[in-house]
Amino acid sequence: MFLRGYGVTDLRSLHKIDEHTNFRLASVTKQFTAMAIMLLVHDGKLRYEQTLGDIFPEFPAYGKSIKIRHMLNHTSGLIDYEDLMTKQYGDMPDDQIPQIHDAGVLVLLEKVDSTKFPPGSRWEYSNSGYCLLAQVVEKMSGESFGKFLHERIFAPLQMLSTVAYEKGKNDVVNRAYGNTLVNGVWKETDQSSTSATLGDGGVYTSLVDLARWDAALREHTLLSEREMKPALTPVQPSKGPAREKDGRLVSYGFGWFLEAYKGHQRMWHYGETVGFRTSIQRLPAEDLTVVVLCNRVDLSAQDLALRIADFYLEPTRSSKRTR
Repeated sequence: MFLRGYGVTDLRSLHKIDEHTNFRLASVTKQFTAMAIMLLVHDGKLRYEQTLGDIFPEFPAYGKSIKIRHMLNHTSGLIDYEDLMTKQYGDMPDDQIPQIHDAGVLVLLEKVDSTKFPPGSRWEYSNSGYCLLAQVVEKMSGESFGKFLHERIFAPLQMLSTVAYEKGKNDVVNRAYGNTLVNGVWKETDQSSTSATLGDGGVYTSLVDLARWDAALREHTLLSEREMKPALTPVQPSKGPAREKDGRLVSYGFGWFLEAYKGHQRMWHYGETVGFRTSIQRLPAEDLTVVVLCNRVDLSAQDLALRIADFYLEPTRSSKRTR
């Protein structure tokens, strides 16, 4: 195992980043949200075919056609909550817009009366769906989302510095702060109006703790191989293959992209939020996992992770490139 940190956690203290430094994962969080849902299914408290209407009876009628499965694999058609916030706040500067939480996303979606497309018919990446999944976890478990993650995932796996961060309720130890280069000057850009939602991107963790998470996935510590299968089964929308907005084919399960890399089976995800870029690339057959966590936005964590993977997958070619 190779764990290494580079750079500093922030420009005020200049503390050096190491393997214990905790970064905001952004959308890499989605695999933990998906695992929380799957654990509730394991417990018999939830079914993938249940709908938003089943769980939240007060939700508008369109929720009766949105299944848990649809939200997990991004085929729900839910309207993007950031688009709804833009309508609400207009051109107001982001630093003046109050932070929204997962419960607030639920409220926003209760004020609309339809989805973008019939649930299950198309694929479109949805932060809204994962915020609502966090609310489903709270409703069906009777615990806060962060507490459920801690008790059922982080504590059992000894991921003791990993948290779903809630300002004023908990702290992120050994924390990296996000930065952006603005007009040639680095500025701390760590939080935005959407940085308080948890289900779509609110987990902070380190390389050490992600190594424990990776080991648990490899050893099926939390769920059996059979129970993990739905998360690793590519969605097949009813109106044709899943595609990105630009037309590229996409393969997605529950909280994981599933496209192969250079012929190697892969499960992966990226995260992008103000001040942070993150990526996890798992190639199970090669027993290889690469994680890159960045607290600056001018880097592509995904490209860096795949370049590292290439040194493992293509040692001869990689050694020639470095001569």
